[in-house]
Amino acid sequence: MSIFFVLFRRHAVAGAVLALGAAGAHAQQAAGATSPAGGADAALPELTITGNPLGEARIIAPASVLTGENLLLQRGTTLGETLAEQPGVASSSFGPNVGRPVIRGLDGDRIRILNNGGASIDASSLSQDHNTPIDPIAVDRVEVLRGPAALLYGGSAQGGVVNVIDNRIPREPVAGPEGGVTGRVDTSYASGAQEKNAAVLLEGGNDRYALHVDAFARRAGDTAVPLQLECERPGSPALARRICNSAHRVSGGAVGGTAFFDRGYLGASIADYHSDYGTVAEDNVSIGMRSTRAALEGLWRNPGGLVESLQGQFSHGDYRHTEFEGDQPGTTFKHRGNDLRLQARHRAFGSLRGVWGVQAEDSDFSALGEEAFVPPSRTRSLALFAHEELGTSWGKLTFGARAERVRVSSLAAADDERFAAGERRFTPASAAVGALIDLAPGWQLTGNLGYTQRAPKDYELFANGAHVATGVWETGDPTLGTEKSTSIDLGTQWQDGPRRFAVTAFASRYARYIGLMPTGATKGDADLPEYAYTGVKARFVGLEASATTRLLGAQGLTDRAGASVLDLDLRADLVRATNVSTGEPLPLIAPERLGATLRWAMGAWGARLGFDHAMAQRRVPEGNRETGAYTLWNAALTYRQKVSRAELQWYVRVDNLTNRLAYSATSILTQTAFPKAPLPGRSVRVGVQAMF
Repeated sequence: MSIFFVLFRRHAVAGAVLALGAAGAHAQQAAGATSPAGGADAALPELTITGNPLGEARIIAPASVLTGENLLLQRGTTLGETLAEQPGVASSSFGPNVGRPVIRGLDGDRIRILNNGGASIDASSLSQDHNTPIDPIAVDRVEVLRGPAALLYGGSAQGGVVNVIDNRIPREPVAGPEGGVTGRVDTSYASGAQEKNAAVLLEGGNDRYALHVDAFARRAGDTAVPLQLECERPGSPALARRICNSAHRVSGGAVGGTAFFDRGYLGASIADYHSDYGTVAEDNVSIGMRSTRAALEGLWRNPGGLVESLQGQFSHGDYRHTEFEGDQPGTTFKHRGNDLRLQARHRAFGSLRGVWGVQAEDSDFSALGEEAFVPPSRTRSLALFAHEELGTSWGKLTFGARAERVRVSSLAAADDERFAAGERRFTPASAAVGALIDLAPGWQLTGNLGYTQRAPKDYELFANGAHVATGVWETGDPTLGTEKSTSIDLGTQWQDGPRRFAVTAFASRYARYIGLMPTGATKGDADLPEYAYTGVKARFVGLEASATTRLLGAQGLTDRAGASVLDLDLRADLVRATNVSTGEPLPLIAPERLGATLRWAMGAWGARLGFDHAMAQRRVPEGNRETGAYTLWNAALTYRQKVSRAELQWYVRVDNLTNRLAYSATSILTQTAFPKAPLPGRSVRVGVQAMF
């Protein structure tokens, strides 16, 4: 990966342009590959894959897709940061290097993170300082599925699903039936952390085979912020306008391929990911993460009988995460697991269509070292699921169900008195129904009702020790039962050309919500406050809304040369989460948020100006820190250019335009390490994305 950074030091952007121009002279243009300008209408409607096993153009579940220019201009260093502008989605934000998506106030194991529909095997849900082994620079699109319809992916998807799609196993020819080579090159530099990054993707083949290769790398220093912060890390200034110990290095890549047959395909891929980053909470502690993921996928159309198609996915993950104190390795986390999913789509019975399937998962987890607060464990699960859709004259109905058998075993050594040994077995069951009603032209009404059960995780059952990252003593409960919730969402949406409007209200009630609750006691030599995993009654209610209106230009106008259009995007969300057992708010919940973006396009040029405003978060449990209101402005300028057969998208993006000091209400660091980790200050990113 060092070649990327040589290019950066010697005018990276210019180097990428020259390389792309040469490559484009020998490559064929990808069929249908376009890069819409900001404010332009998509040439073809986006088809949501996640939660849509029948491939319908309209789905009932609340979903959003981030791809193309929107992904390019909203892409951050973490998955949570990348999705933070989506209504209903926030980031857990353990400093600038770690951020899992938080959906409708739920995070951790209640949000299922997928990679091309398969499990992402890591330890990111165990602790807020553990990142996911997915880098946004290497993905083509990200889909977010919210609410009870996510049960197809398991009880751990109570809040929703985030599916990261990178085409490492191509599902269709990548360069048309005649064959050819397509590709993408990304390079950029961001001033806030002196970040340099680069990614290269190449795909080739014809109607019989496809090959995929990608590689990426990023290096960044400490992140700039609007105030001076103390730092005790050797070699760093004692006081600086930087987040101490927030530097990071990331590299990775993948190789994949697919063979196409008359009635399907078979493909495989292997991907590698390396990340080294500071933990922010402690000035001299860093993390080294290594992850390898292998995947296999196939589709068989028309096998005969009542089955219309058979699809299978298998993935294997090997994850290692070592925490270093200075140069000395400390606690090491290991997670190795497999995920197998088979589903059959049956032939239509009148207006009834659907899929039935089976999913098996197994994982082995261990934490080795003095600061390990969970024992080695093994989890095995087997699930049956079904999804049916019934078309009607007024819309459609959907029905879904899932039944699971889960075994969670503690493999604590007999002489280790810290942890309980033994095995727990659970049989979670979930079901959901949904409806889509066509109202007046352009108007739709949707609703989903779901009942979901989730088996407790190994750490919720067997944890017993000091969790240094959060500064508390965590205690599990081996007697915990399944987590149970009933959820409903109701929404309406309207579209007329580029003008769109959507609003969804949701509510969830937990008869048993497994939360990490304070006991009032202290434990350990450091007298850390004890927090225990406890089943309580809880309630989540909220609202998500988005709209787009055209302010300038004809309603049917796109980005053809010389046309000028101006669109306004609006977004808002809120969530209220309450511990019904005590009447107190639940912790780390995002406040009400409002946002707007003006998008202008004329020919090859595009520009954006927007803001996101977070209200003050005063609804916090007793003893937790409140957060103040803040507004973060952002701006971007883009320009498209043809060089030989390559299309270049130049861009300049400014984040936190006014350099506003702000703290995240969803970050545990706001509670345990204040004021060490504010949100990043002003940063200017300059880059180019080239498609050929």
